[in-house]
Parts: sequence; structure tokens; C-alpha cells
Amino acid sequence: MPSIPSIPKKPADHPSVPPKKVGVLLLNLGTPDDTDYWSMRRYLGEFLWDKRVIETPRIIWWFILNLIILNTRPQKSGATYRKIWDYERGDSPLRLIGKAQAEKLAKRFAKSDVIVDFAMRYGNPSTEERIKALKEKGCDRILLFPLYPQYSAPTTATANDKAFDVLKTMRWQPAVRTVPAYFDDPAYIKALAASVSRQLAGLDFEPDKIITSYHGMPEDYLKAGDPYHCQCIKTTRLLAAEMKLPHDRFVVSFQSRFGPAEWLKPYTDETLKSLPEKGVRKIAILAPAFSVDCLETLEELAIAGRETFMDAGGDKFAYLSCLNDSDEAMQVIEAISRRELSGWI
Repeated sequence: MPSIPSIPKKPADHPSVPPKKVGVLLLNLGTPDDTDYWSMRRYLGEFLWDKRVIETPRIIWWFILNLIILNTRPQKSGATYRKIWDYERGDSPLRLIGKAQAEKLAKRFAKSDVIVDFAMRYGNPSTEERIKALKEKGCDRILLFPLYPQYSAPTTATANDKAFDVLKTMRWQPAVRTVPAYFDDPAYIKALAASVSRQLAGLDFEPDKIITSYHGMPEDYLKAGDPYHCQCIKTTRLLAAEMKLPHDRFVVSFQSRFGPAEWLKPYTDETLKSLPEKGVRKIAILAPAFSVDCLETLEELAIAGRETFMDAGGDKFAYLSCLNDSDEAMQVIEAISRRELSGWI
């Protein structure tokens, strides 16, 4: 009678397979490691070379970026970052709040096999580093969660691109899912309305208008089919409805334009200049496209925006913070994560 072959033993040097886990990776844009010239240059070089961010032909853009922008902009950007840098904790608000979001979400999944982490599209902690760390911890499935409520190619798409580039280098890839845009998700709209209402209640004045300032993009991107503009408009409309306020109480604008091209209008800085002469002298402003406060909100809106409005004749100005790691934020991040993890946990 022939012998039955035995199961071969695992070689002594064969890597052990950790218990299966599920990862959730929160993804945000990025931040420099410090405010000095070289830290800023490394960050800006990575950010501005991304084809999703700047679609100018590479040969032309290489000369503009390397011979002009990266020789002048690091000093200017470093100066603005120093205005909002958390020197007590030695880091940028974006990275500190991102870490807090991940820690709080991890506590909400503490009784499951879910591991939560966070990463940046540009800078540190890098997407590559954190995907590989999740894999080493046994995550054979990873949910990529770009923290951009409204979809756009320069934000959501490039965050996913970076993750997919990492997967190309891995012999044993985890399965991945990506969170879709949640600009009109009831959980997000309710969280945003609750946060705005709470902050408005703490003001010593009632604003004439509430400005929802979204990050801008070139108009050519919209014409090419990017849905971002329409999703921004819908977010503001749903926010007004959830707060039971008339739509004309809100003003939509777009900030952070760069270069000579036409960007989405109306521009936030020009809007702030024009409102006082129209009799609007008390405003509150928020940035619904940002999940975490960063340079574009803390410096561009809360500092520079205030100066622009007050210099134009405004009387009262309030910047309303992003959801950040508030209870409202964590409720919406958890709700969307659990929905998108359906079937995995």
C-alpha cells in the first residue's frame, strides 16, 4: 500500500503569517517636516510635481518649478507655516490632528480586529510606510479613507494613486477598498451642521453672512470633467437646509489660487474685500472641503482673511474651525468606515 505523503514542514527561515486583521488608513494631503528652507523645498517639490495637482506638460513645468518656484517659494511658505506651527508640541496642526483622529477612531474599533493608522500623500508619515506597516501587522484588507468630502483629482484621486503605486511594489498585496466622496452623506452633513451651529452659538454676534470657502482649482479641471465644483455647491445647499437657514444667508467662494490661470470663482479674497461695501459687515467663515485645520484655514482664512475683511470695512469676523478630531468628526468618520467595511468586519 503506497504511503500517504505528509504535509511538508515550514522551513525554519520561512516568515510567519500573522493573524488576519483589517486596516483603515486615513489619508490627508500632507505637511512639511519643519518650516526651514530645505524641509519646505522637499515638501513643495513633491507636492507641485504631482501631475494630478499641476497638469502643465512636464518639460515646461520642470523648468518653472525647479528654476523659479523652488528657489523662491520655500522661504515664503516657511514664513506662513511659522504663523500656525505648534511650537509647544513641535509639529504642524495637520499632522497632530491627523494622529489624534487615528487614535480616537482606533478606540471606537477597539473590540474588533480593525487596526487604524493615518498617512500623508506628501511628506510624513508616508502612504508607503503606513500601508506596509499595516500589512506587517496582519492586515490582508485595507480601507483607504481619503479625508476629502468632495471628490477632486488633485485630492482624492492622487491620494488613491499613491496607495496604488505602493501596491505595485508588493509581492503579497492586501485587498483594498476606497471611500467614495461623502459631500452629501447624511452623517457628514449632520456633523458639519452640528459643528457650525455649536460654534455660531459661542459668538458674541450674529453674522450677516456665512461664507463657505472651498479650496480652488483651475477652471480647466472643471471643464475636463472634475465633479468638485458641483459637489461643493451641493454641500453648502445641504448644510443650509440641515441648519434650517435660508440659502441666501450663505455665500460660496473658492480660495488658494495659484499661478496666472483662471480658477473657480468667486475668489474668497475678492469676496471678503467686496462684502463690507455691500453692507455685510459681520461674517463667519468655514472651509467644508478641509477635514483638518491646516495652513489654508489657519493662516489663509483665520489670519489673512480676517485682515482682508476688516481692512475693507468689516466689523466682526469669525473663523469656524474644521471638524478636526471633534466628537462630530469622529462620529462621521466612524459611520462611513463601518459602512464601507461591511462584509469585512
